[in-house]
Amino acid sequence: MQPDAAEHLDAVTLGHFLAALPPDLTVLHDAGNAGAPLRWVEPSELEDPTPYLLDGEFVLTAGLPFLDDGGTKKRAEAYVRRLVGAGVAALGFGLEPYFDAVPDHVLSACRTHHLTLVQIPSSVPFAAIGLEFSQLLESGNARVFRQLADTNRQLMRAVLSARPEHELLSALAQRVPVWAQLFGADGRVRARAAAAGTGPAAAVEPSALQPVLKRLLAGNGPRVETDSLPTSGSALVFGHPLRSTKDATLGALILGTDRALTPAQNSVVSSVVGLLELLVRQRTSGSLAPSQLATALLLHPESLAAGSTRQLNVLRDLLAQSVSGTRSGALRVVQGVRADAAAPASASADGPVRELLQWRRLFDTKMVELTDYGFAAVTRFKVDDALLHEVEELGWRLVVGDPTEMAGLPAAYQRAASLRSRVQASGESVRVDDVTWSVAGLLGRGAGTMLAARLLEPVLAQEPDRISSQLGVLKSWLGENGNWDATAKVLGMHRNSVRRQINALGELLAMDLGSAQVRAELWIALQYVDALEDRMVQMPQDR
Repeated sequence: MQPDAAEHLDAVTLGHFLAALPPDLTVLHDAGNAGAPLRWVEPSELEDPTPYLLDGEFVLTAGLPFLDDGGTKKRAEAYVRRLVGAGVAALGFGLEPYFDAVPDHVLSACRTHHLTLVQIPSSVPFAAIGLEFSQLLESGNARVFRQLADTNRQLMRAVLSARPEHELLSALAQRVPVWAQLFGADGRVRARAAAAGTGPAAAVEPSALQPVLKRLLAGNGPRVETDSLPTSGSALVFGHPLRSTKDATLGALILGTDRALTPAQNSVVSSVVGLLELLVRQRTSGSLAPSQLATALLLHPESLAAGSTRQLNVLRDLLAQSVSGTRSGALRVVQGVRADAAAPASASADGPVRELLQWRRLFDTKMVELTDYGFAAVTRFKVDDALLHEVEELGWRLVVGDPTEMAGLPAAYQRAASLRSRVQASGESVRVDDVTWSVAGLLGRGAGTMLAARLLEPVLAQEPDRISSQLGVLKSWLGENGNWDATAKVLGMHRNSVRRQINALGELLAMDLGSAQVRAELWIALQYVDALEDRMVQMPQDR
C-alpha cells in the first residue's frame, strides 16, 4: 500500500481536477489545498453566491461582481472572505468579456485569505470546465467503488488474522488518513495505528483522550463524540462506542485527523466500527460464558438433570456462546491423542498455553481440556476431512464424537473414551458415527488382529491345511454354543471326532474351553483371523 493510498478514496480532489484541465489555465495563487475534496463546479455572477453554495465547490466568474462599485479593494476582500467562509475550494476567474487580466485587488484578496485562484482564458468556456469535472467525477466514483471493494476484502482478511483488532486498525490507517486508538471497557488501549504522514498514534497520549472516552463509555445508543486537540493530526478527534446487542458499551474507537473525511472514507470507518463491534461482542461473550457455565454447574449440579426450563435454557445459551454457536446447534466431543505416544504431553515450545489456544482456534470453542492422554474439546463442528487432516498433520489422532445435546455430553464423552485405546493402538483417527457398536467393532482391526495372533498363536504355528481345519472346527463349535451334535451336523463329522478335535485344541491352546470367558475371547479373536491370512501363509516359509 502506497503512503497516499488514503487519498485515493476521495472521488475528486482539487489537485486532480486542476491537473485534468487544459494547460491554458493558470494557477495565480495556490492555497495549498490540492488534496481537498471537490464537490462541484458552479458558475455564478452574483455579488454574494454563498447562500447557494455547498462547501468544497469551485466557483467560476467572468468578473461581473467586480465591475463598477464592486471593483474596489474593499469589495473584493469582502467577496473572497465570503467564499472562504462558505468553504469554497477555489475561484476561477474568466478573461473577457469584462477583463483581460485578473484584477490585482482580487489576486491580493485571494492571497490574504488563502483561496486558490485560477485564471481561465477566453479560449476555455466555462461549460468545458463543468463537463471535465462531470467526467472526472464519474470516473472517480467508479474508482472509489473498486477501491471500497478492495478495502472490504482487506478488512475481511484482517478479521480472520491472528490479531484481528490490530490488523483492522492497520488496514483502516492505510485507507484513511487518520490515527486510531482502540479502548476496552476498562479504558485501556488495546490497539493503535496511524496513517503515513499523520504522526505516530503514540504521539497522542490516552490521557488526552479521556474526556471523549468518558463520554463514549458513559453514553447510550449509537453516537459520535467529537473533540479537538492541539497535537498535529488531531484538529478533528471523533470517537465511536463499541456496543453489545443489549446496548452495553464494550469499548470505544477514537480517531484523529486534520481535516474532515470524505463520504468514502467515512464508509470505511463505519465498516471498521461494525467489525470491531462483532469482535468485541464475540470476545466478551466467549470469555464470560465459560466461567458463568462452570460456576452454575459447580454450585447447582442438579440443574443439568432436573433444572427448570428456564435454568436449562440459560445453560444452553452459555454453552452455545462458549462454542461460538447457537442454542439449537448439535455438539460433539472430540478427544485427541498423539500419534507418537512417546512424545511429551506438551511438545509445544511455548508450553500448554499455546497448545490450548491452538485447539480453541481449530475447533472454534472455549471448551477445551488438556488431559493426561492429550486433550478433549466440545465443539459445534462436524470435524470434516479437511480439519481432521490439519490436526493429523500436527501429529495428533482424533476420536470424533457423535452429535448430541447438552445433557448428552457426559455419555458422548464416555463413548468417545471407549474408542481411545483403539486409536492409540491403530494410529488412525476414528469417528463414533462410523463404529459398529459391538465388541469386535469397538476393539478395532488393529487390536483385534493382535488379540487373534496372541490367543491363537499355537494353532497358527502349524501347517496351513491344519490351521484351516482346526480353526474351522473351533469356530463352528463356539458358534453352536459347545453343542456336540449341532457342531457335528454343521461340519458333517461324527460327534466323537468333534469332541477329540476340541479336546486337542484345548490342550494345544492350554485353555479351559469349558470357561465362558475363554470361549468369548476365542470367539472375538476368530473374527479377526482373516486379517492374519497373509501371515498364516508366510509362516511355514519363514520357518
